[in-house]
Amino acid sequence: MTKKTTPMPFTLQARPLTPETFAPFGQVLQAGPPPSGEAGQAINSGTSRRHVLVGDLQLGADQGRGELSLSRAQARLFPLRLQELERHLLSTQSFIPLGGPRRLALVVARPGPGPDTPEQLQAFVSDGWQGVCLHAGTWHHPLLAVDAGDFLVIERRAAEVDCEVLALHDVWLALPGAI
Repeated sequence: MTKKTTPMPFTLQARPLTPETFAPFGQVLQAGPPPSGEAGQAINSGTSRRHVLVGDLQLGADQGRGELSLSRAQARLFPLRLQELERHLLSTQSFIPLGGPRRLALVVARPGPGPDTPEQLQAFVSDGWQGVCLHAGTWHHPLLAVDAGDFLVIERRAAEVDCEVLALHDVWLALPGAI
């Protein structure tokens, strides 16, 4: 008699979001020292300095237009069973917390064909003040709010939707520490 076995669920452990570890997937958007230590451009009669965080959001491809929206997200409970990944081949997509610290969890895989195994996924958790701008084509889970609240979303809209979806099976996300 052979014993039937089922694959064990795979649990991703989120790690703190940093610009260096997130670089293959996109840019971390955060306050602090200017990018690359540059001085920025004086604007508003010298009362402000502009620092470009992302030079081209790539929102105009294939007759697309940029859209700025607000997502009012519910906090998720962790560990969380992940259902799917999505990607946008024609543009970047940004998620930025509004109105105080709002942490978000990010599950991502490099641009290219969808990940074949859960080991190809990586997970991060923001400090609540950080946002991200995902590279075009980066596989990512839809918005995962650790803290309920508002997130600014910048993305491309067009007549034809630029969103591929990939189902996940038996993949869970755990966050470090007590959430």
